[in-house]
Amino acid sequence: MENILIVDDEKNYPMIIGELLGEEGYTSLTASSGMEALDILNNELIDLVLTDVNMPGMSGIQLLEKIKEINPDIPVIIMTAYGSVEKAVEAMHKGAYTFILKPFENQALIAHIAKAISVYRIVQENSILRDAISSRYSFDNIIGKSKPMQEIYEIIKKVAPSNASFLIEGESGTGKELVAKSIHYNSLRKNKSLVAVNCSAFAETLLESELFGHEKGAFTGASTMKKGRFELSDKGTLFLDEIGELPISLQVKLLRVLQEKTIERVGGTLSIPVDFRLIAATNKDLENEVKNGNFREDLYYRLNVVKTVIPPLRKRSEDIPLLINHFIDKYTKGPHSSGNVSEISHEAVKILCDYQWNGNVRELENMIERCVILCSSDIITPSDLPLQIRQSMPSTLDLDGIPEGVGLAETLAAVEKRMIQRAMKLSGNIQTKAAQLLGIGKSGLNQKLKKFNLDK
Repeated sequence: MENILIVDDEKNYPMIIGELLGEEGYTSLTASSGMEALDILNNELIDLVLTDVNMPGMSGIQLLEKIKEINPDIPVIIMTAYGSVEKAVEAMHKGAYTFILKPFENQALIAHIAKAISVYRIVQENSILRDAISSRYSFDNIIGKSKPMQEIYEIIKKVAPSNASFLIEGESGTGKELVAKSIHYNSLRKNKSLVAVNCSAFAETLLESELFGHEKGAFTGASTMKKGRFELSDKGTLFLDEIGELPISLQVKLLRVLQEKTIERVGGTLSIPVDFRLIAATNKDLENEVKNGNFREDLYYRLNVVKTVIPPLRKRSEDIPLLINHFIDKYTKGPHSSGNVSEISHEAVKILCDYQWNGNVRELENMIERCVILCSSDIITPSDLPLQIRQSMPSTLDLDGIPEGVGLAETLAAVEKRMIQRAMKLSGNIQTKAAQLLGIGKSGLNQKLKKFNLDK
């Protein structure tokens, strides 16, 4: 139920309006002066203020200014007599939501209040969402304790408050977009838009229109004017992902935009000023691309004001246990939880740490989500891991350690027994899972358990 503060030095008005608002389901509080209203605002949660303009001591406009200092988002509706319309217009310039002339129709007042509160709710929800996003992408929440990741945190911390262009290199799936978002949401531009474009997702002609926008009639199908990503990112951040795929012709145009800070829409002649911070990412080595003639050297140096290279996951395996626990929490404790998994066994973690992860963090996250969904218990064990990961387990057989004179049959039997023992341990003594790990049938495993006297 919304709280509405009614401020008027006339005794009857607040009482009458309060009764009207009560019938509509609102709670009303009243104040006979600006000072009394401020006292209430400092001690109560108020969703809307309805105030008269002409009051002794502090006018409605002065009260409006004080309210905007306390909370600039609270909607204020000004009540005014016909002769004070100029003051009401002044109040609108100072942030009032709207004004209404006395005497007014009850339904007109209710309509203004309902709309103002609806807008206020949207503003609050957006603020909460922005805070949540800011927390999520804060650089100190990027997962990783390895030295390379710690160095990346320090770079982000230093570069985020500046307007410097930032280049991120790294294999696909390493988290380049997450770093870009962390920089934006820790920058002075965090309250403006972060606009992302994947340069590999569009054909050259479409990409130019996507970046620069186009005028009506610029080409077949351009039925209306469209703003491009450069304009949409004005005062904010533009993130060009996979910039290594940008065609040479567009590299020239991008360089000009970075130099002149203006753009022209496709089919247009008007120079439009743009102010954005550029972050670019690529899975290529742009320095080599420059040497091979695939990327302009002058553009490379424009982008490479500050650069960081995100290491592949296989080169920071100490981060894998942290990432595993993070993704288990993500898929089991969030609003869209997928299963009842609470932990992962040490044996499974060891296997995951030894795996190569060619798809990097993205592949690890997808694998954990799969395990959470399919796991039949609350603990992820090796048998729950995908077959290709289990099959990649390195062999630990030491052939040089086998004593001289030991026959082949005896050696193979010993290896077979050890593998069965390990599979039973990794599967928690569940024969079906152990058989899957070994790549044999359950009946075949039963025979071997009896052969080596392991069935008990």
